[in-house]
Amino acid sequence: MMTVYFPEINKIVFEGSQTDNPLAFRYYDPAKVIGGKTMEEHLRFSMAYWHTLTGAGVDMFGAASAKRPWDQFTEPLKAAKERAAAAFEFMEKMQIPFFCFHDVDIAPEGSTLKETFENLDTMVELLKELMDRTGKKLLWGTSNLFSHPRFMHGAATSPNADVFAYASARVKKALEITKELGGENYVFWGGREGYETLLNTDLKLELDNLARFLHMAVDYARKIGFTGQFLIEPKPKEPTKHQYDYDVGTVLGFLKTYDLDKDFKINIEANHATLAGHTFQHELRLARINGLLGSVDANQGDELLGWDTDQFPTNIYATTLAMYEILLNGGLAPGGLNFDAKARRGSHESVDLFYAHIAGMDAFARGLVVAHHLLETGELEKFVADRYESYTSGIGAKIVKGQVNFDDLSSYALEHDQIALKSGRQELLESILNRYILEA
Repeated sequence: MMTVYFPEINKIVFEGSQTDNPLAFRYYDPAKVIGGKTMEEHLRFSMAYWHTLTGAGVDMFGAASAKRPWDQFTEPLKAAKERAAAAFEFMEKMQIPFFCFHDVDIAPEGSTLKETFENLDTMVELLKELMDRTGKKLLWGTSNLFSHPRFMHGAATSPNADVFAYASARVKKALEITKELGGENYVFWGGREGYETLLNTDLKLELDNLARFLHMAVDYARKIGFTGQFLIEPKPKEPTKHQYDYDVGTVLGFLKTYDLDKDFKINIEANHATLAGHTFQHELRLARINGLLGSVDANQGDELLGWDTDQFPTNIYATTLAMYEILLNGGLAPGGLNFDAKARRGSHESVDLFYAHIAGMDAFARGLVVAHHLLETGELEKFVADRYESYTSGIGAKIVKGQVNFDDLSSYALEHDQIALKSGRQELLESILNRYILEA
C-alpha cells in the first residue's frame, strides 16, 4: 500500500459561490453543462508534475523553502515512486483529469544515458498502474533539454553535434513513453534554444538545425504510431537573451519558413506572453486566427517583475478573455489548461498546493461562464462586425475580394475624400465587459 501524503485533505468538491470553505470550489463544477459540454470537458485541467511535485521554492536568491514529505527519501528511484503516489493522490482529491511531465520529473537521471532510460522504463510501468487505477490521463509529455549543464549552449541549437545527438536520443525516448502512456500531445519548449550574443553565434545554422530536429521528431513519432498533437511553446527570454521561439508571431514565421506549420500547433503560456510584451489574449488570438491554437499553460506573471514568476491564475479578466478565445477556437482538445504554476515561495506548506489549484480552477471556471455568456449574446461580436461593415459592400467588398488595384482605389479616393470615422468606443466596451463579469 502506498503512503497517503495528504491525509488531512478530503476530495475537493463544488459548494457554490457562497461557501466559506477554502478547500472547496466556488465556481468549478465539473459536471455543469455550458454550451453542450461539461466544465470538465471545456477546461481539461492538468497538473504540472514539475512545479507541483518537484518544485521546492528555490529561486535565484534562495534555497528550498518547501519541505515535501515525498522528498525525504534519499534513494532517487524510491523518491520518484513516492512522488508519483503523491501526484495521483493529489489529482484525485483535486478532481484534475490530466497531468503533464518532463522526463526528468518522473524519473531520476542515471550516471549514463542507458541508466536514465532504465529509470524511465521503471517509472512508466508504475505510472501506467496508477493511471489504470485512477482514470487519470497524460495531456502531454516532453523532455527536459535545458537544466543539465550539457545543455548550457542549447540542445538542438548547440554548437556541439554530440549534444544535438544526445538531445535527439532523449526526445526519441520521451516520444516513446508519451505514446506508451497514451499522451494526447507532445510539447517542445526550447529552454535554451537561443543565444546570449551574436558575436559567437551562427544564427542560420542554429535555426536550420532546430528545424531539422523538429522534422526528425515528427518523422520518428509517425514511425512509431504516435498520433498525438505536436506543440511548440513560445517564450521570449530567460534563460537566454533571445529565444528562437520568442512569441506566437515568431513561432508562426519559423513554422512556415521550415514547412512545419502542418505538423505543429502552439502551446501558449500566459506568463510568457507578459514577458514578450503582449497580453495573454493577444497570443491566443494570433494563434487562433492562424489555426494554430493547441493548448495552454495556465498561469500568470507579475507585470512589475521582469522574470517568469509562474503564479497561479487568479485574474478574472484574463481568464475570461482567454476562455473567450478558446470558445471561439472550438475548444482546446486534444490540448488543455495545464497549471504550469507554482505556489509562492512563502506558501511552503503542502495544503497551499490545494489552495493554489482551487484558485486557478475557480478563476477559469468563472471565466468560462462569462465568456460563454458574452458569445451567446453576441454583444461584442456585433460591435466588431458593425465597425468593419464598410468591407461588406461597395468598395470595401471589392478590396476583400481582390477586385481592385491601386489605380481603381486612387480614382475612388479622389471622389470620396470626405471621410467620416466612427468612434472605437473602447471605454464603453470595457464597461460592457465589466458588466458581464460582475453580473454573471
